[in-house]
Amino acid sequence: MSSPVGPLFNAMLRETAMNKEYGVFIDTAMRRKLLHAVFDAYYADAGPDSITLDTNRMWTTKMPALAQMYPDARVICCVRNPAWVLDSVESLIQRNAFDLSGIFSFETGGTIYSRVEGLAGLNGMVGYALNALREAAYGAHSDRLLFVRYETLVSDPVATLRAVYDFIGEPYFIGHDPDSIAPCDDMKEFDRRMGTPGLHDVGSKVAERVRDPLLPPDLFERYAQTEFWADSSFSRPGLRVV
Repeated sequence: MSSPVGPLFNAMLRETAMNKEYGVFIDTAMRRKLLHAVFDAYYADAGPDSITLDTNRMWTTKMPALAQMYPDARVICCVRNPAWVLDSVESLIQRNAFDLSGIFSFETGGTIYSRVEGLAGLNGMVGYALNALREAAYGAHSDRLLFVRYETLVSDPVATLRAVYDFIGEPYFIGHDPDSIAPCDDMKEFDRRMGTPGLHDVGSKVAERVRDPLLPPDLFERYAQTEFWADSSFSRPGLRVV
């Protein structure tokens, strides 16, 4: 579940835009201070020397602003073949066969095709995130990105974590145990209200789950081709892929 800082950031941008009657009184410097205040207020208890981790798919669309506001900001992008991401959502929907999911506006109709195409659309949960990722990867701040591949994480979690720590310039914490992950029940009520139990479940260990895809072959193949970071010709200045 992403934090509310991203939506609050966007709300502040909207409310200080020039189409508002008081927008004329807010210049760029003041708007930047107000946006800073969103972070400062939400993370006020974190302490001045702490490292803040904020999760939201929209941050890769705000790289120019982040680079100016927080020069040391870095973005860790957890990536997996989009076909498998879509397949995982469909697996969850089929597992909860007697629940209507808020992911699809609690609608009773639809097919596996309409669900996948909705998720992968320009404003869909997966399509938006994928396009936001492309925007950052091909933008001027690609050196601030680290792509963490699912395959690398599940095959060698410790090496992957070491790469993350190196990326953010912090010493590795030796207390990580990928084989024993503490349960996290914070999102269970949210998932229940979304009609999608299990949406934010976390496994007890980092491990690959091998299964056959649920998506029809034509759908799976179509979206498997959108894994742009796996292309041998893919390269961006400073961007790291592990």
